[in-house]
Amino acid sequence: MGVRVHSNIFILPSLFLVLALVFHQGNAKGKAASVSGSGCDLFTGKWVFDPSYPLYSASAACPFIEREFACQKNGRQDLLYTHYRWHPLDCTLSRFNALKFLEKFRGKSIMFVGDSLSRNQWQSLTCMLHSAIPNAKNNLSRVGDVSTFEFLDYGTKVMLDRNVYLVDVVKEKIGRVLKLDSIQGGKLWKGIDMLIFNTWHWWNRRGPTQPWDFVKVGDAIKKDMDRMLAFETALRTWAAWVDENIDPTETLVFFQGISPSHYNGTLWNEPKAKNCLGQKQPLLGTTYPGGLPPALDVLKSVLSTVKKPVTLLDITMLSLLRKDGHPSKYGLGGPTAMDCSHWCLEGVPDTWNEILYNLIL
Repeated sequence: MGVRVHSNIFILPSLFLVLALVFHQGNAKGKAASVSGSGCDLFTGKWVFDPSYPLYSASAACPFIEREFACQKNGRQDLLYTHYRWHPLDCTLSRFNALKFLEKFRGKSIMFVGDSLSRNQWQSLTCMLHSAIPNAKNNLSRVGDVSTFEFLDYGTKVMLDRNVYLVDVVKEKIGRVLKLDSIQGGKLWKGIDMLIFNTWHWWNRRGPTQPWDFVKVGDAIKKDMDRMLAFETALRTWAAWVDENIDPTETLVFFQGISPSHYNGTLWNEPKAKNCLGQKQPLLGTTYPGGLPPALDVLKSVLSTVKKPVTLLDITMLSLLRKDGHPSKYGLGGPTAMDCSHWCLEGVPDTWNEILYNLIL
């Protein structure tokens, strides 16, 4: 039996055996992994007020932060949302230590792969690290869809591959084709020491913002199909890629759970709230009245079939409780483009990274 990190997802024993062996041998590519409290479910808990948080000041410490996440720079003055800490019911998360993280990943590479929620988490981690060593040499670059923040003194690369479906979208004679069983983008993921994948928010795009004209499965080309089925098919293609290409002695693999939106107050028992605007504190219980999104069940089902070790970073419930953490009118589009999907920084994605830190260190 594996070590439980969620009621339905386990870290396979082989992962711990491999990592322990590699760690003790001092292999330069090795990575130690541990969970705070044997058998502890890090993802079931509650938010508690903690004046020692946030872990950094985005305005002061992260000059590179993108406008869509820079809520305070965009005028948000209520800062209560920055002072909450995630507290698992059965154990305690170790506080994020940026220097220890960088030392563990000295000479190594980390890549987030996915949509703007991956970018949200990527920017969070770069802020958490940069704030600890603000005067250290660093370099931020972008080549194609890959952005890289390199901490030069440590040789550590924290990368982002913008790939919203994980599978391929290809321009062909008939138009843009979403190929659910093709994953040529995976060439960029080989040789990376830690991969954190994510996809979901783009699967229901329609109209002008939909970046494909046809969807292809095998030899069948369709104008459209059930989006949840398409999501599942793509995940199975990704799972097959992991099983074929990942060497657990070289690479740790995580999958970010479904990051939720808050556009309907009835789901958190506040029917007068049309969206997240004006929300200043989290739900203080351990469960979300509106329940979990169905996409999470699909994701868990596919992850249960992967033969290679993959850990679900199951941030869905803890993020559902944070109706207060979104940019709302303090995002990229201002009041005319209410944003209750992304997250302010500093903010909720810092907790995603703090849990990631506890899982790997």
